[in-house]
Amino acid sequence: MWDKVGPRNWRRPLLLQPDNFTPPERTPWGGRRIAEQLKRNVGLEVRGVVGEAWELSVEPDFPSRIIGGPTLDEALRSDPVLLGREAALGSTALLVKLVDAADDLSVQIHPADTDPLLAASESGKPEAWYILDAEPSVSALSGERTPAGLYLGFRDGVSRQDIETAIDQEGAVDALMSFVPVAPGDVFLIEPGTPHAIGKGVLLLEPQRVSPGKRGLTYRYWDWNRRYDAAGRLDPGGQPRALHRERALDVTDWEGQRGHALLDRVRHRAGPAAIDGPASLETIAGDGGPLESEVFSLQRLAGSGDLALPADDRLRSLTVLDGALALHDGETVLELGRGQTAALPACLGPLRVELDAAHAMLCTLA
Repeated sequence: MWDKVGPRNWRRPLLLQPDNFTPPERTPWGGRRIAEQLKRNVGLEVRGVVGEAWELSVEPDFPSRIIGGPTLDEALRSDPVLLGREAALGSTALLVKLVDAADDLSVQIHPADTDPLLAASESGKPEAWYILDAEPSVSALSGERTPAGLYLGFRDGVSRQDIETAIDQEGAVDALMSFVPVAPGDVFLIEPGTPHAIGKGVLLLEPQRVSPGKRGLTYRYWDWNRRYDAAGRLDPGGQPRALHRERALDVTDWEGQRGHALLDRVRHRAGPAAIDGPASLETIAGDGGPLESEVFSLQRLAGSGDLALPADDRLRSLTVLDGALALHDGETVLELGRGQTAALPACLGPLRVELDAAHAMLCTLA
């Protein structure tokens, strides 16, 4: 048992179990790329769709567990030195997911942490999206290809009354939104108050900030007028998913930027990871990167060879998206392959990272 070893056992890179999946009825829009592609070689046997994998999480319903040890939350609470500057919180506010959308997600929004109507047990949920794959839709009749993308913000001139009417009349809310085609390597900041939806065909990595011990809130405006059976399958005779019409409308930033002005501020196109090149460490958001963020620091590791990963007084999440890598902390070596995530405690010194045709993302809270 882990408590016989003592909390110091976790002062090293920590490999997390790779199968922290949400059930299909929670994510009826889910696909098969997480299980069949990203997690193919990590010893899992998964049937059915996987919409989300909670790669690093201290959320009570879907907590990450250290392989051979306790939950990540238990380890962090047992030894505050693992948390660095987050020690006063008792655990980490960092949450990192993989999301695979075989169908369009609902149109939704997150409140700000300062929303006066949040309960003591509730949190805002700023997030970022790093695009891994974007499969176009192909019409069965015409063969026409429609690019995969995101719905990000309402179009110029769209009012609250327009959205209310579309929802109440079961109209097309998506027609009132800005659609943004995406490509691998694109990164977006999804701020509180911004309406959004992940479109079908998109596979992405999603860092979020959720206050530990609290539930990050998502309000749904609209769910494409779909209905589902009890198992989460589309069924015209089934029930619609719950909507949060008034709260979603109330927390919308109706005076904020839209269209190209919003996109120019919240998107960076980093391009595909150069897995065939020499080892590189690239900051793509926050901490002086090309996309400014006061919430996240996102860095991309790619290629083959060695690089130095500096120490940091923050807990970090490292997810391998292609190839493999090894972390050398001076005492131990931790090898990670595609589909695996490690938590890097704040107490670690500099790490030597050995990359082998790798593509990985290092996610940190600013």
